[in-house]
Amino acid sequence: MSLKLLIAALLSTTLGATVATAQALPPPVAQPGEGADDTRLKRLFYDSDEASLKRNPITAIFRGDLRYADRLGDYLTDAYLAGERAAIDGNLAALKAIDRRRLTPINQIAYDVFKTSNETDLAGYAPGILKVQRVLPIDHFNGFQTFYPDFASGKGAAPFKTLADYENNLKRNAQYAAVLDRAIGLFRQGMADRIVHPKLIVTNMIQEFDNLIAEGVEGSTFYAPVKSFPATISAADQARLKAAYAAQIRDVITPAHQRMRDFLTKTYLPVARDTVGLSALPGGDAYYAYLIRQNTTLPMTAEEVHQLGLSEVARILKGMEAQKQAVGFTGDLPAFFTFLRTDKQFQPSSVDQLRDGYKAIEKRIYQRIPEQFSLTPKTALDIRPVPAFKEKTEAGGSYNGGTPDGSRPGVFYYNSYDLPSRYMWEMETLFLHEGVPGHHFQISLAQENTALPAFMRFGGNTAYVEGWALYAETLWKELEVESDPYQRMGGLNDEMLRAMRLVVDSGLHAKGWTRDQAIDYMLANSPMSRTDATAEVERYIAIPGQALAYKIGQLTISRTKAKAQAALGAKFDPRDFHAQVLDTGSLPMPVLERKIDAWVAIGGGPAK
Repeated sequence: MSLKLLIAALLSTTLGATVATAQALPPPVAQPGEGADDTRLKRLFYDSDEASLKRNPITAIFRGDLRYADRLGDYLTDAYLAGERAAIDGNLAALKAIDRRRLTPINQIAYDVFKTSNETDLAGYAPGILKVQRVLPIDHFNGFQTFYPDFASGKGAAPFKTLADYENNLKRNAQYAAVLDRAIGLFRQGMADRIVHPKLIVTNMIQEFDNLIAEGVEGSTFYAPVKSFPATISAADQARLKAAYAAQIRDVITPAHQRMRDFLTKTYLPVARDTVGLSALPGGDAYYAYLIRQNTTLPMTAEEVHQLGLSEVARILKGMEAQKQAVGFTGDLPAFFTFLRTDKQFQPSSVDQLRDGYKAIEKRIYQRIPEQFSLTPKTALDIRPVPAFKEKTEAGGSYNGGTPDGSRPGVFYYNSYDLPSRYMWEMETLFLHEGVPGHHFQISLAQENTALPAFMRFGGNTAYVEGWALYAETLWKELEVESDPYQRMGGLNDEMLRAMRLVVDSGLHAKGWTRDQAIDYMLANSPMSRTDATAEVERYIAIPGQALAYKIGQLTISRTKAKAQAALGAKFDPRDFHAQVLDTGSLPMPVLERKIDAWVAIGGGPAK
């Protein structure tokens, strides 16, 4: 995969961890009822995963596999691209030699997921598509600078338990600096081909690098691991490592940040474009069409996406009108939106109030979970604020996966930047999405399921991952939250956000919408703050197509549920349905629909 696709996968948190050891996953073991084709398929999955971890060492570290922890990967090189392409070709050729009809039902699902994933990845190597995405290697959402500092800080996925961990981090940090330099070279190629980022993306990246440079040496996020050590590391080694980390920050990392910052400011920004959509680039329309397919797993056109969004926005506005009337507000909807944005009763007074509020919401939800879920994760959930260095451009909430063995919990991050814009009425729906039963359930359950091949435990597609999290928001009534009209308005606001994304993302990248036009549309149709609307629109500009997956994935899951309820009648049990959706990891939407149809055909019930 390209660096941008890799980082998108890491930041979407579908890559968790297995166990915090330097060991590989064990080879597959035959299960009762499996035949020769099942064995060959599982071996293909295993060999493909092993080869991928070697090409993508950082993925292995996120999974707790430390065999390649002394390296980062040769991202942004021709050799890396050639290796990824060759792996896809090899996977598809091997898959062709396996008779799907002879596989067990669960392995037929795995076959379909693997085939769909590799075919989608292969489409991304079409010359016209690759030409665009290759010369836009990083942005303010998809760049190593967006997550690697936290990864290497001692509080992220990289371990700091042994002397080797500290030494390996020094080696990776040096390679991080090299990746940034290679990104500059690719940006220069893009300048020659007139394929460049919008000015606002460049400005946001400059701010990110300014923030990192301003930390200095001992205040640097990269210096944090040597501010405390495990007792097993000697005083002499501690002193040596402190000196080595300080020297590397001063002589390697900060200069790399400065080179990128200077290039972006002096060379790239002057030629960056005023337009914001992909349609303004040579080959941009074809690239956007690919991104729609990649993110939704469905063959939809930009116009179909846009029209679906408009119809959903109209539907949700009616629900908002009902909540306005429920609280007795006498003005129109725009006036109600202004009231929700500006009235101080909805603004948290402190970061502690946000933290304590989310913990209280978690407790209430867990009281109702057994009525809806028979399958729940063992992995714990922690609640933390977004790290300060990236809070300005981060969403209101996010999730990072933990480890199934409990050595690292899943984390729900809440954003406390611009505190008055973090409205209390959006807290319950945000926790349903990012925490329980949203991302935390889906990602943790997949990781914990050792019966699945690694690519299904730790991989995924955005339509499923984000579609499930948005579907989790629709369970507000069953989980007895959003009973207050203002919290229900928050739920509608979040649903509206995902519906507006269909309109705005396709508007920006296929219909020539401007940044301000997109922001104005979002403010006119929801009570979200200008701060949030601006961050959202700039996200869609930086990550075309990704935001489409939420609503399309949710609508697919909700539609399969309604179909199952109608077919099964009184035999329908939401606990069984949710187990069916969650117990095989992240599935492309067509594969998920076929799985639920097959479950309905045998009469539903618990997994057999």
